[in-house]
Amino acid sequence: MSQIDSLPPLRDVIATHQLKAKKALGQNFLLDLNLTSRIARIAGDLSNTDVIEVGPGPGGLTRGLLAEGARKVLAIEKDSRCLPALQQIQDLYPDRFSFVEGDALQIDPLAHLTPPIAICANLPYNVGTELLVRWLTPKDWPPFWSSLTLMFQKEVAERITAQPGSKAYGRLAILSQWRANPRIALTLPPEAFSPPPKIHSAVVHLTALLEPRFPARADLLEKVVATAFNQRRKMLRSALKPLGTDVEDRLIAAGIKPTERAEQVPLEAFCALARQFED
Repeated sequence: MSQIDSLPPLRDVIATHQLKAKKALGQNFLLDLNLTSRIARIAGDLSNTDVIEVGPGPGGLTRGLLAEGARKVLAIEKDSRCLPALQQIQDLYPDRFSFVEGDALQIDPLAHLTPPIAICANLPYNVGTELLVRWLTPKDWPPFWSSLTLMFQKEVAERITAQPGSKAYGRLAILSQWRANPRIALTLPPEAFSPPPKIHSAVVHLTALLEPRFPARADLLEKVVATAFNQRRKMLRSALKPLGTDVEDRLIAAGIKPTERAEQVPLEAFCALARQFED
C-alpha cells in the first residue's frame, strides 16, 4: 500500500468539504485515480522535476503526480473551498507538496520551485486557452517551464495541433507550434468527469523548444495572427487592413500571396510576415 492510499476516497473528500463543482469556475473533477496517474505519466519522468498544478480541486491529479514520483508539486487554487482537501495532502507530504490560493498568472513559480519545472493541470475550461497563450508568449525564451501537460476540451486540443489548410488551424496552432512540440496524448469521454461535461476532453503534451522554429517577435506574431484569423474567410490583403495601408507590400515581401486566406499560410510564412512589421 502506497502512502497516497491512506488518503480518503475523492468522493468522500468532495462530500466532506461540500465541493460541488462550480460551472462559473469551469470545474469538472477527475475522480478516477488510474486516469490521474496515467495523465501524470504523460508528463514523463518527474523524479527530478518540480511540478505546477493549476486548479487541483479536490486533488485527484495531485495524488497522481505524487504517486508517480514528482520531486515537488505546487498546487495553485482559486477556490477556497478546496484548500482543506489540499491541506490533507500536504499533511501527508510536507516536503513534496505545497499549495497557494490565487491566480496562476500572478504567482512567481521561481519563488516556490527549482527548475526544471513542468506544468500539469486539468485546466478549468473557461481559462485554459488564456493560460496556454500566456505561457507560450513570455518576453524571454526559453520559458520557466520545460513541458506542459494540459487538459482541454477536445476541440481546443485539435486547434493546438492543427495543420495549415484545416478549419481548426489558427492562432493556437501557430503559437503552440512556433515555440513547442505539441501532441494529443489522451482523449477522455464526458463520463470520466464529475459532473460530466457535454463534450469530450483531451490531454495535450507540449515540450518547449530551446529556440522558436523561426525568428519573430512574440508580440508582433500574436498581433498579426490574431488579426489575420479574426476574419479568416477574407483574403489576407483585406483581413490585415487594420495593420496599415501597406499590408499588400508586406505580404509580398514575406512571400505570401495577398489573395490567400489565413488558414492557408504556414507557420514559417506568418513569422516572415511578423518580421515585416518590426518597423
